[in-house]
Amino acid sequence: MPSDTLTITDNRTGKQYEVPIRDGAIHATDLRQIKVNEDDGMVSYDPGFMNTASCQSKITYIDGDKGILRYRGYPIEQLAEKSTYLETAYLILHGELPTKAQLDEWTYHITHHSILHENIKKLINGFHHDAHPMGILVSTVGALSTFYPDAKRIFDPASRKAQTYRLISKMPTLAAFAYRHSVGMPYAYPDNDLSYTGNFLNMLFKMTELKYKPDPVLEKALDVLFILHADHEQNCSTNAMRGVGSSHSDPYSAVAAAAAALYGPLHGGANEAVIRMLKQIGSKDKVAEFVKKVKGGEGRLMGFGHRVYKNYDPRAKIIKQIAGMVFQVKGRNPLLDIALELERIALEDDYFIKRKLYPNVDFYSGLIYQSIGFPMDMFPVLFAIPRTSGWMAQWEEMLLDADQKIARPRQIYKGPQLRDYLAMDQRK
Repeated sequence: MPSDTLTITDNRTGKQYEVPIRDGAIHATDLRQIKVNEDDGMVSYDPGFMNTASCQSKITYIDGDKGILRYRGYPIEQLAEKSTYLETAYLILHGELPTKAQLDEWTYHITHHSILHENIKKLINGFHHDAHPMGILVSTVGALSTFYPDAKRIFDPASRKAQTYRLISKMPTLAAFAYRHSVGMPYAYPDNDLSYTGNFLNMLFKMTELKYKPDPVLEKALDVLFILHADHEQNCSTNAMRGVGSSHSDPYSAVAAAAAALYGPLHGGANEAVIRMLKQIGSKDKVAEFVKKVKGGEGRLMGFGHRVYKNYDPRAKIIKQIAGMVFQVKGRNPLLDIALELERIALEDDYFIKRKLYPNVDFYSGLIYQSIGFPMDMFPVLFAIPRTSGWMAQWEEMLLDADQKIARPRQIYKGPQLRDYLAMDQRK
């Protein structure tokens, strides 16, 4: 009779072990019983968590082979078409789509927590004029923990709710202030009459006009991009959020750690790498030559392939449509023809098909951001703003999960065994 167990035979000792299977997984601690002597039992070795589940989650579902992404069960395609970022953020954090009354209350609190303490401006002013906006964001969001000491009450639901309002609301303000500082412009304050993304555009690009009016197409495009980036399962920055949060630090410190992980070029800087690649190619007629070099081991094809997706990234399909909307308003990005030709060749070439290298979310997002007017330094910042809702949902889920403990991976020690200390004159 079949049973939900895994039978393991240790060929070193001839012993057999029955390990329970739960939700298609075995618990790593069940491997400890497998041992040759009384020292520590067996551990699993998995650099980069290639096949290790660090948690159970109800937030985001991904089927990489089929190109599926869902938030709380809702397909990303439906949310991008019908929802708004703030409604999607509510869904991610609360598990259900809001009623009109719930959404109105949620929107009110997010809107009215966007002002920063004036001392945060002093902190930003202390950065060098050409400081990277992401470096400023990491520093200032971490500093917020000193302005809200009540954030340490992480097991108080009311406190968690307050910090969630503050973080989701203040991240665009921090990001916009970091941008304005980097270009030497005075800060533009939040406008509570505008939408979440409309207000962000206001704080970024307002000049001398009394009332900034965001272009509705750009406002919508940015809102959809924020929906697509709101959460993405246990990626590097989310893992950092959960890892730091597992020590029961305040959420501002944990978000700063997550943003620092996102700062890396392999995570939040990937779309910047795409822009640099397209500029390097230079023109549409040089794409074939570039692809040939990539196949020969010279250089990398940025924006293609994904650790999870082995099919066309569902977010990339949506972003490609949004790009067309933006280019109608801002003009056609001269790099678009190179990108389209690169995608066409790669999707028809057996080399890339066999390796399941399909366009991912970063392939077109950088083109959109660039067309809207964002410098490349702002790309990871634009990633961090919407991902804050996902980070906070993952953080709270981790806190309330009875199975979770402080993150403390094991290691396989490969260093010297016991040896005696040598005096200086005895060392070679």
